[in-house]
Amino acid sequence: MTLTGEAQYLDLLQRVWRTGVARGDRTGTGTRALFGEMLKFDLSDGTVPLLTTKRVFWKSAIRELIWFLNGESNIRPLVEQGVHIWTDWPLDAYRKASGEAISRDEFEARIMADADFAARWGELGPVYGVQWRRWPRFAANEDGSYRADTPFDQLAALVDGLKRNPNSRRHIFTGWNVPYLDQMALPPCHMTYQYFVADGRLSGILYQRSCDLGLGFPFNIFEAAVLIRMLAQQCGLEPGMLTWMGADCHVYENHEHLVTEQLRRSTRPLPRLDFARQPADLFSYALEDFVITGYDPHPHIAAPVAV
Repeated sequence: MTLTGEAQYLDLLQRVWRTGVARGDRTGTGTRALFGEMLKFDLSDGTVPLLTTKRVFWKSAIRELIWFLNGESNIRPLVEQGVHIWTDWPLDAYRKASGEAISRDEFEARIMADADFAARWGELGPVYGVQWRRWPRFAANEDGSYRADTPFDQLAALVDGLKRNPNSRRHIFTGWNVPYLDQMALPPCHMTYQYFVADGRLSGILYQRSCDLGLGFPFNIFEAAVLIRMLAQQCGLEPGMLTWMGADCHVYENHEHLVTEQLRRSTRPLPRLDFARQPADLFSYALEDFVITGYDPHPHIAAPVAV
């Protein structure tokens, strides 16, 4: 029997926990992992893969996606909207640099109150949005040397390409900019996206080099689906299939309670996504433009983030 929808994710979660190889990791937490997995989600009926076996805070996910699309690299715009998912990395850096035992709430309050502090300690480096919207570009001088040129907007080029040449095999954008990886608070996990147009439908593949199945995947897969829907709307297309390709698929050892509880629960119908309007372009969406209906999840399961 071929599994579909959320059931295939639960199957992967179970297989990783039961049969995954034990591995060390940069956080020192420890994981169980499998390498090279694939899941497929049909978006053509208007549903989106927003997990139901635990509540996913989809508004935070939408806000994060818009933050990416705006080319942001500082946590302040997220913190101002009550989104905390990126705070742990700069907070950890500040604690190590200052020796101050500051709480997350205190740190975020300082980020919001002090623009200079936010500029210094809320910065994540050239993470996702920077690479998506401002990929560094260089131009050749007459003497053969190179100079910095206007950054390249991968997403604007993607939309233009989908409209002008839908049959192209180059509808790709990525965040994996090798020389800049060590300047990022966290190198891209959901790193490369590719799109395919056929019969008036837009399908997409997300290649994810590293996936925290407990905490990261629910946001990653939902945002990938939403982005397909946004691109389809902007390009006059209908949604097709979302294919997720995971390389290092892992569960942290301290997430046993999450895995046990989530696998105990039964799936419910996936919710539907509609748009309240069609914005002028891909970069003009607001949270209010996304209408999620029929979302009836089981309760949220809290688990620690490995930094």
